[in-house]
Amino acid sequence: MKTQKKTGILLLNLGGPQRLEDVRPFLVNLFSDRQIIRLGPALLQPIIARIIAWRRAPKSMANYRRIGGGSPILEKTREQARALEVALAGDGDFVARPCMRYWHPFADRVLGEMVAAGVRELVALPLYPHYSIATTGSSFADLQRTMARLRLDLPVREIRDWPAAPDYIACLAARIEEGLAGFDREPVDLLYSAHSLPVQFITEGDPYALHLQQTIRAVEAVTGKQGRLCYQSRSGPVEWLGPSTPEVIRETAARGGKNLLVVPLSFVSDHVETLYEIDIEYRQMAEELGLRFAATRALNDDPQFIAALRRLVLDACAG
Repeated sequence: MKTQKKTGILLLNLGGPQRLEDVRPFLVNLFSDRQIIRLGPALLQPIIARIIAWRRAPKSMANYRRIGGGSPILEKTREQARALEVALAGDGDFVARPCMRYWHPFADRVLGEMVAAGVRELVALPLYPHYSIATTGSSFADLQRTMARLRLDLPVREIRDWPAAPDYIACLAARIEEGLAGFDREPVDLLYSAHSLPVQFITEGDPYALHLQQTIRAVEAVTGKQGRLCYQSRSGPVEWLGPSTPEVIRETAARGGKNLLVVPLSFVSDHVETLYEIDIEYRQMAEELGLRFAATRALNDDPQFIAALRRLVLDACAG
């Protein structure tokens, strides 16, 4: 059944610096958000964020330089938005746009485009399959604040999480089977690498780690292959979820493992965490330890992944 109203789909994502000169202000925005990391007293967080961004910017700029001088996340999200519009063409009148949290395009600009396009309702679709207050929660809160500031009275359908969406799971499983095939049927250690999160968030009830396990169980029911969950991308002076991906890579080599396949579990498009952290940093570490290393391809605009997003949108509109 086709939707009757013109519907705007906000693909909520982190965002990333498009040029090297964007890195420092992007990091300031990131570390200023108390929902993603708590740095000292709330009143001092903006100051602490600027200090951390100043210190981290040179290293981050070097990492972005290694992958072409900026993050591809905006272009990848635009490709996903275009593909989603095409997939939904027979289901109603939909407009899909990236809506980033810490770098352009921010919610105010995207909402303005939606209003100009005549959108009558919104679907907030986070490109985070696993809910956390630090990702989906922060994006939802920012969207609500922005709509209040702009005095927009549009209904918003929020898609909170989708860790076991069938087409998402099928797409992940296909990527894993593809990666395993490259090892010529030799034994392979499978690592699911997810973005880490401060432990305090989990102790306060954040469901992120549980959602990761839901995804892993669903994928392994399809592939019949078991793997180990580990975490990457720690930042800031707090206790983070572990074990870290580098720790597990070293453990794998120490016990005599030979082949390693890393699955970027909580990332649905290429950006610095996949292109630099996994494909360059972890690959170099593994190969220096004598491991044969591979990583599964990002989902990006894979038709099966876009089918998962389409189903999420239609289910939200029918609810």
